[in-house]
Amino acid sequence: MDALSHLSGFDLLLLILGLLALGCFSGFLAGLLGVGGGIVLVPGLNWIFESVSETFGFSTEDLMHVCVGTSLAIIIPTGLSSAMAHHKRGAVDMGIVKQLGAGIVIGVVGATLVANDLSGSALKMIFATAIFFLSLLMMMDHQKWKLGDQLPKQPATSLAGFVIGVLSALIGIGGATLSVPYMSMYGTPIHRAVGSASAMGLVISIPAALGFIVIGAGKEGLPPFSLGYVNVLAWLCVIPASILMAPVGVRVAHKVSVKRLKRFFAVFMIIVALNMWRKIMMT
Repeated sequence: MDALSHLSGFDLLLLILGLLALGCFSGFLAGLLGVGGGIVLVPGLNWIFESVSETFGFSTEDLMHVCVGTSLAIIIPTGLSSAMAHHKRGAVDMGIVKQLGAGIVIGVVGATLVANDLSGSALKMIFATAIFFLSLLMMMDHQKWKLGDQLPKQPATSLAGFVIGVLSALIGIGGATLSVPYMSMYGTPIHRAVGSASAMGLVISIPAALGFIVIGAGKEGLPPFSLGYVNVLAWLCVIPASILMAPVGVRVAHKVSVKRLKRFFAVFMIIVALNMWRKIMMT
């Protein structure tokens, strides 16, 4: 707290307002487009914390780790709410969750250990590259892709879960952007795929968030109110704002062409990824 003793309440208020605004934006987009919050939260948190790093006197060296870890922690309560809602509608296929789950957990643990040895720039490069290709995937109509009528037998499904777990934990997402296309390509109805993906988000986010807390424990120069690589202030601000705005996005979604908006959003995220690449190359 000594690092905060020179700050005015106004500085802290501006940070809180920025985090609340990010929560509103990510919640609205989640309701409007059905995109996971991590795609928005990680670059948003990175921009906010970079903007206030000099004012608050913390380093940006491990900032990307904090953004990814915080995003994963935010997914836990929001994902739990989503999974419970889908479960009540009978849209969570626990058989599929179990098939992919073991591979996902192994992938998450492995990714957390790898993240511990990665520099902030390397983690940012991985995020930018992944978001670039995920945005391209978002622009495609993957529901028409068909590889089979049921998920492959083991160990192929566990291997797919492993890949989903690794990528999700490294870039701070709940995995639906990866798991829903995978399940739908193998004949899983879209509503069941989305519902099952919400449960898998918990399988990803809980061990991943705990892992980022552990590997960040004792690190110096992190943003204030950080528990390891999870920023508690951001967690407390983003979650209620996101939950508040998600229903607004859902209502708007019924009045506009979501397919076209999703493509515009994908283009926007491609620009974000390219800008992150540019900044990395300039440092």
